[in-house]
Amino acid sequence: MDLSEQLAAVMPASLWGTVAQTVGTTVAAASFPAPIGAVAEIERQAAAPLLAEVIGFRDDMTLLYPFSSLEGVRHGNRVRLSRTSRWLRVGPELLGRVIDAHGRAVDGKPEPALRERTSFQRTPPHPCTRPRITEPLTTGVRAIDGLLTCGKGQRMGIFAGSGVGKSVLLGMMARYTSAQVIVIALIGERGREVNEFIERDLGPEGLAKSVVVVATSNEPASIRTQAALTATAVAEYFRDQGLDVLLLVDSLTRYALAQREIGLAAGEPPTTRGFPPSVFALLPKLVERAGRSPQGSITAFYSVLVEADDPNEPICDTVRGLIDGHTWLSRSLGSRGHYPAIDVLESLSRLMPEVTTEEHRKAANAVREMLAVYRENEDLITVGAYRRGANRLIDVAIDLREEIHRFLRQSVNERSTLDDAQAGLKRLYQQMQIQLNSEPATASQPQPAVAKSAPPSAAAKTAAQPAAAKTPPQTAAAKTSPPTAPARTVPQTGLSKVLPQGAVPKTGPQAALAAAGKKLASKGTPRRT
Repeated sequence: MDLSEQLAAVMPASLWGTVAQTVGTTVAAASFPAPIGAVAEIERQAAAPLLAEVIGFRDDMTLLYPFSSLEGVRHGNRVRLSRTSRWLRVGPELLGRVIDAHGRAVDGKPEPALRERTSFQRTPPHPCTRPRITEPLTTGVRAIDGLLTCGKGQRMGIFAGSGVGKSVLLGMMARYTSAQVIVIALIGERGREVNEFIERDLGPEGLAKSVVVVATSNEPASIRTQAALTATAVAEYFRDQGLDVLLLVDSLTRYALAQREIGLAAGEPPTTRGFPPSVFALLPKLVERAGRSPQGSITAFYSVLVEADDPNEPICDTVRGLIDGHTWLSRSLGSRGHYPAIDVLESLSRLMPEVTTEEHRKAANAVREMLAVYRENEDLITVGAYRRGANRLIDVAIDLREEIHRFLRQSVNERSTLDDAQAGLKRLYQQMQIQLNSEPATASQPQPAVAKSAPPSAAAKTAAQPAAAKTPPQTAAAKTSPPTAPARTVPQTGLSKVLPQGAVPKTGPQAALAAAGKKLASKGTPRRT
């Protein structure tokens, strides 16, 4: 932060006011025209002055939100302007340290000597100056590196309910990532979980290149919101030094809940599920500060605590539209001991096509297809209604299910790189191709093969024909006689009948009778008398 910027934010005159009233956790000061975002001191008897932030105005009152308990504050206490704008001391000495939302060390070690300053509220990089994201970043989680590959400067969300493994997943990333610096914000966490995360999930290896910002759930809402700003400001400082930074914020939901407290205390009207408009205005301002700049990159992972496992709740839905991809943790997978409990089919990395090869994408899509085929037919397979051989893809999905799940599982102490994930995907893809190209199994019993026989000989054809009745040889007269005329059918009358072929006599009474019948048939049926 330049000296000119600091001087421009300083008010040359001192301001004093008095406490007029308190409403909940908010203090209203009279005759105190300080700007929004300024820090004031509220004098207390028998206690140190109380720091508070100016959050708004109501009538002639200035509203302040304290950084600690209001115990000891009474009507008429004096209020003094401390700082018109806030800045944070930064430097490489922050690596390996645990600090609070104000940037002060809370790990029991001496305060680091920090020479540089940066603002809590920096503007995001201009969109026209942001370089394209073209390089992948290793997160150390095989399922993410293989099927949800992230680029340097990408912003991802980790969506899950409580107790599904978000903190463990973030610890694995911090320990095994290829980023040069990791900045971790633990917002609204239980006090017990802070040391557990640092010692168990992060470990000495991860802490050595990390800066941890802590604001536990018992601290005021203003401290919890400031912790997210502090972590982002520290990450921006290291990005400006030309480094690749991994920013892990746990969780963005608690940041939104803290801002809801402040907004309602300032008099904002509640909107969707009680969240005031300021929450939905501040979320994009915070998220857009991450990303790539001409100097370096900030790859950000924001965990989102999904209320009642509802993916369409307001914060979840809003954040999903602001970031470049989402990783969904499934409670169903976690209950079966599948960790990390990443539901690949419900997750997406929008920049994966930009940072991976064609071969990598082809293998990843094939694995996704096998997972989708099995899930669509899981009920039929479970109850035994599916008959093997009815569908080739289902057969392969059943055969490779355990291999795919073995690839997606990873223990906390198992290290993985991007190359390891690509090699595992390639092996799975080759197994799929072998099984798909092999002879498919049939649903019914195979028919025995019929041997092809040689064409039958002339003697065999003659012998195969049925024996015909022997006819006497024709005489010479029969051979030379013309063909007999076909039989003619005469309409039946009392005097005529059908004369078969060659049966009409030429002489005698029968011949005369036949001639008379033909004559009558040509004229019509005679009337009987």
